Amino acid sequence: MEDIGFVGTGIMGKSMLRNLKKAGYTMHCYARHPEKVADLAREGVKVHATLADCVEACQVMISIVGYPKDVEEVYFGEDAIFAHARKGAYVIDMTTTSPTLARRLYAEGVKRGLHVMDAPVTGGDTGARNGTLSILVGGDKEDYDRMLPVFRGMGTNINYMGKAGCGQHAKMANQIMIAGAMSGICEALNYAKAEGLNLDTLLAAVSTGAAGSAQLDAFGSKMVHGDYKPGFFLKHFIKDMRIADEEADKAGLTLNVLKQVLGEYLTLEKEGLGNEGTQALYKYYQK
Repeated sequence: MEDIGFVGTGIMGKSMLRNLKKAGYTMHCYARHPEKVADLAREGVKVHATLADCVEACQVMISIVGYPKDVEEVYFGEDAIFAHARKGAYVIDMTTTSPTLARRLYAEGVKRGLHVMDAPVTGGDTGARNGTLSILVGGDKEDYDRMLPVFRGMGTNINYMGKAGCGQHAKMANQIMIAGAMSGICEALNYAKAEGLNLDTLLAAVSTGAAGSAQLDAFGSKMVHGDYKPGFFLKHFIKDMRIADEEADKAGLTLNVLKQVLGEYLTLEKEGLGNEGTQALYKYYQK
């Protein structure tokens, strides 16, 4: 079994790390604030004082951080992954970031004799805890095949999407779908409320029919009952939608629904709601 290093132990990453430990891997991690991973240390995870030390100890290095700038920080520089990864190591960025950056990571890694993959996930904090994430992988097929047992330690729906960057493109498509679904749910609930329907009864009535969706199951009741605690931060969804919009522009596409929903979320962020969950979009429709 490989020693696996992890950087990015937030809402998603900590659960993913724990599931890999349950699968029998020797787990390592680095965090800028060691107190935030004190629980992992008590559970037998090796916590390193520097990112360099963590990378040097492992055959596989996984990152799942916040923004593209955070990805650049953990991969480039004197104390970063590329400077200290063993030749032949497997390096997997599971952050949702730009396909352009994913291709840049791959090119730099290949120069250094590394196996680099982009493997963003979907399934939220619940999927991370339960080990049921969907994982969208870009990179070399033989690397995907070699790391499949590692991916299976974190998820149940694992798919090879194609060359470097394709995992991120698949995640962008996923986020575009979610944007449309979330706005549709909010609009429908606002309509039903205005017409005097019991919203709990409505959710029970439609959730198993053609209008049912994973987003409705996860967030419909939370919206109705004013639960906006984050399983996925609103501000991070904005980051994803911006990337999708930028990639669409590069391809000469105009994604009108995405642009509308992005604008709605940006309004909420300006109102100080960036740290709430994505279901806080319902607040926009209640105005």
